[in-house]
Amino acid sequence: MTTILLLGSGGREHALALSFARSNRVDRVYVAPGNGGTAQAAGAFGSKIANVAIPVTDLDALFDFARNQSVDLTFVGPEAPLAAGCVNRWQDAGMAIFGPTQLAAQLETSKAFSKAFMKRWDIPTAASAEFTDYDAARAYLDAHWGPLVIKASGLAAGKGVLLPETLEEAHDGLRKIMVDAAFGDAGDEVVIEERLVGEEVSLLAFCDGVTAKVMPSARDHKRVFEGDRGPNTGGMGAYAPSPALDAATAAAFEASVLQRTVEGMAAEGNPYLGILYAGLMLTPDGPRVLEFNCRFGDPETQVILPLLRTDLLDIVESCLGQRLNATEIDWHPGAAATVVMASGGYPGAYQKGEAIAGVDDADALDSVVVYHAGTKRDAAGLVTNGGRVLAVTGVGDDLTGALERAYAGATLIAFEGAHLRKDVGQHLR
Repeated sequence: MTTILLLGSGGREHALALSFARSNRVDRVYVAPGNGGTAQAAGAFGSKIANVAIPVTDLDALFDFARNQSVDLTFVGPEAPLAAGCVNRWQDAGMAIFGPTQLAAQLETSKAFSKAFMKRWDIPTAASAEFTDYDAARAYLDAHWGPLVIKASGLAAGKGVLLPETLEEAHDGLRKIMVDAAFGDAGDEVVIEERLVGEEVSLLAFCDGVTAKVMPSARDHKRVFEGDRGPNTGGMGAYAPSPALDAATAAAFEASVLQRTVEGMAAEGNPYLGILYAGLMLTPDGPRVLEFNCRFGDPETQVILPLLRTDLLDIVESCLGQRLNATEIDWHPGAAATVVMASGGYPGAYQKGEAIAGVDDADALDSVVVYHAGTKRDAAGLVTNGGRVLAVTGVGDDLTGALERAYAGATLIAFEGAHLRKDVGQHLR
């Protein structure tokens, strides 16, 4: 039997914990630090899941826990431990861990590194320029205004991408990143790139350092308000698979982007093992890579994993043993959709500690799962503890049915200031 340590506290980690717990080879899933859902997981396998009160930034304590509890496998959920070299430390100690090394994770932790890599390996992406000098970046904006996209090169919790509509907004955004340090040292370097137009799609793959195997495509909704208005968030909803990416195009991109990236990283001495996430824009001139992430996305995980039929532990072990090419991965033929319920004010300031009602009622619906993110349990019961609070996922024979189930679940849940987008997948209905 296998004991797993899962790092993270979001909806992604709740979905991962439940997926691992379904395996008859897993007897315990520790989630550090976890959330209100992993603290008291619902369902037949919930008793296998337990929280560990260690933050993902405390690598010393996490390492000691994994060693002292004889953890068989550590799975890294969020990007921060990858950036801190968590995988390297575990590997140096001969302990099994799933995720890319610190250098390989630069595909996400440094947008400048990622853009340079894509240029070296002829991976289609937006034209761009990188800057560490504010005056030079401002001059580039003036000379190339189109409009453009401005990105903090480092990690900014999904909020470091600005889409200014005017040159004045671009100047303000650049100052916010590089001068005011709104995203800390993540903005010491910026990437300014052309604004691509088209449908966005997320394409993720399991990787073992040699082979990449693609998952069903997904569509995320980044903006906080209906009609794709307002600031970017970590994601307000998603569905999978995306009808915008047909099977032939997905297969072609698996070869020309995901597999090529794995081969390129290996050739440059940084073998890539873990989850590789390509954010794509389907432009009139063909798909382009917007960015890479080096882990499961959130909320994409909440619509991809419900479609996975193969034991997740089997897939992870095949990656660790570099046997992915010989591993068959089976997917549910239907679709999944998730609606994120966020705190009022998110992604800006918001209140915590608001009582949450109706989660059990939503979970009891057929083919509906409520994944917890910003929740915790205290003496008063389940309360809010973050910006994105819950992700309500529905599974159906098609996307219309999946969306109907997700919204049916969301309507049963309430907390003060609750906000959700009512147009997730609207263009599909």
